[in-house]
Amino acid sequence: MRRSQRPSPPPDDSGSPSAGQDGPVRTPRGNLPAELNRFVGREDELAELARLLEESRLVTVVGVGGVGKTRLVTRAAALLEKRYCDGVWLVELSAVHDAGLLEHALVDALGLTDHTTRPPRAALVEHCARHRLLLVIDGFEHLVDACAELVRDLLRRAPRLRVLAAGRLPLELDGEATYPLATMTDNDALRLFAERAAAVRPDFRLTDRTRGPAGELCRRLDGIPLALELAAGRLRALSTEQVLQRLDDRFRLLTGGSRSALARHQTLRTAIGWSHELCAPEQRLLWARLSVFAGQFDLEAVEYICSGPELPADSLLDVLSGLLAQSVVLREDSAVGTRYRMLDTVREYGAEWLTATGDTDRLRRRHRDWFLGLATWCELDWFSPRQAEVAARVESELPNLRRAMECSLESPEEAHLAQYLAGTLWFLWVGCGRLSEGRHWLDHVLEEETAHDTSRLKALWVLGYVAVLQGDPVGAISALTECRDEAERAGDATAAAYAVHRTGCLALVTDDMERAQDLLHDALGRYRELGELNSNVLMAQVELAMAIGFRGDLDRAVVICEEVRDICEDHGERWALSYALYVLAFATLQRGRPQRARELLGESLAITHAFHDLLGTVLALELLALVTVVEGDADEAALLQGAADRIWPSVGLPLFGSAHYGAPRARCAELARHELGEARYAAGLRAGRELGADAVVARALTGRPGGRRGGAEGGAEDRPGSVPAPGRTRKPAASPTSGRGGPERR
Repeated sequence: MRRSQRPSPPPDDSGSPSAGQDGPVRTPRGNLPAELNRFVGREDELAELARLLEESRLVTVVGVGGVGKTRLVTRAAALLEKRYCDGVWLVELSAVHDAGLLEHALVDALGLTDHTTRPPRAALVEHCARHRLLLVIDGFEHLVDACAELVRDLLRRAPRLRVLAAGRLPLELDGEATYPLATMTDNDALRLFAERAAAVRPDFRLTDRTRGPAGELCRRLDGIPLALELAAGRLRALSTEQVLQRLDDRFRLLTGGSRSALARHQTLRTAIGWSHELCAPEQRLLWARLSVFAGQFDLEAVEYICSGPELPADSLLDVLSGLLAQSVVLREDSAVGTRYRMLDTVREYGAEWLTATGDTDRLRRRHRDWFLGLATWCELDWFSPRQAEVAARVESELPNLRRAMECSLESPEEAHLAQYLAGTLWFLWVGCGRLSEGRHWLDHVLEEETAHDTSRLKALWVLGYVAVLQGDPVGAISALTECRDEAERAGDATAAAYAVHRTGCLALVTDDMERAQDLLHDALGRYRELGELNSNVLMAQVELAMAIGFRGDLDRAVVICEEVRDICEDHGERWALSYALYVLAFATLQRGRPQRARELLGESLAITHAFHDLLGTVLALELLALVTVVEGDADEAALLQGAADRIWPSVGLPLFGSAHYGAPRARCAELARHELGEARYAAGLRAGRELGADAVVARALTGRPGGRRGGAEGGAEDRPGSVPAPGRTRKPAASPTSGRGGPERR
């Protein structure tokens, strides 16, 4: 049951007496202000504060300006007031600028009257020691030292006192529980914006038309409650779409807050500026320089990019720690270690100050240079046991890598650096499931003519590679032909080898197996002459094995992929291994051993899904569907095919439009239709199309819900001593090769 919106009930006879000239009087139960509008969301945060106050006598909510600390602590205090028989008392300190007046502010807030000559602290201690109360202290950051000393004294001498504080940095006292307040969730932010918008425009409703722009506005404003409320106020004169269009100058736009709000909450600039004023000069400088980052960043990047005579590298950890303490910078622990970030609103405030210093261009170039180096290191480390770490790292750094390319494209003299970066990130575009974004950047950077052949040629063959995988043969042959011609003219043997390789890959997916085999043999010979060995070289071997296998020579295809598997194990390579396993599974299935094929595909699928490689994932699912129908489970096979249907549009042309790659799907569909009938098969496809990639991969790897997948098969040498798994009786395994289009069974 929800509490009344008026948090502080009137005094009643349960209040504790206090002495006065006219005898005992009832003590009011608190001074929390009544809420003027509805509190929205934050249910989890309120519950956590209640729990913390049970365990600790001092709880401090910290967060950036405008994130809703004041509203949260007053709401939490109102909901908890029945715990404190002597009341809940709010002390607002933002208007107190003299530390000498701090104790007087608390005396006033508690309504104490003392005409003696004793210090006000003595009266505070005596009062708090005699009562069970909750003291809510808000806006103390500019008086943090004096406030911390006073709170420590009160807590030591008043054992029944509890303190709930809200500020931009903690008090740093023993026993303090610090609660960093995050911005609102997407749903809560949208609810808040809608409620406040309806208050200024009663006709405002969240509809199919307004929900999209409103949600985008909430995301652009980082879910900061103050920013959302100020944006809602602008709907008196603007539409949501117009507010969105003007967000590039959010500090001018988001003004004119409620007259009842605290002065520092009247405008977004004032709220963020309050934090800025509290920073030391070196913290302000670092804040400005950190604005060149997009998304997350780490300490090493900060030390390289932001250091200088005014900010020595060995001092940056301490300065950064100060910004963390004041909630200007947020810490996030991720798969690649400790990371930091600033909210966009905070970052833009810092960017204004960086512009004022005239140092923006220099800092952006340092940022670009750092991430060029990072991309180079990641490409080299992709072919190593650290491949998964590299994948996670580039995913986390993607916003910064984008910004580095944008920076390079702003100057014609530096466009070759954008070409270099877009080409170097081939493993991100191809190996980590970002074909579409890779195509965007490669097309974009190659619009610029540069005199740096090496960078341009690499971008060209990577563009051709991406186009091949997207099922765009026209775009692929255009880029690869240009790359090969220019490489031969420039004497760039490396670029020529990659162009030949990817042209062979194009022949493979367009069903010209003889030409694919010739070109891939040629490319591998070139790689040997160059001494090249990396994931691309291994993929050339796998693609050669595919071409050979599609032409019917499964034994030779298996030998090649076994060699690739050995090299991958020696070097810790996993991505190319997943494709080698796919070919091995294909050959194993053709030889009538579906259970072993399932094991190989399971390993392949786990790898590609971990890398977010949608192409590898969907190819494995297509072949796994055939394995499944051969094992006798046509319903599940249809579902897997439907799930693959949902994934293909995010990759490119389904199965490249290739008869050879499409043969397993065609055979699976034939067998499943024969078993299920058209209506039931179509229903299975529809069910699969409802599953996201995560769900279908989990299902494929663990078995269908409600039972364990199993069954006997030929080839007992694969699983010595194995016995048929329990479960329903299956029909005899169908031949995977009796349909046309696939290699002959050997």
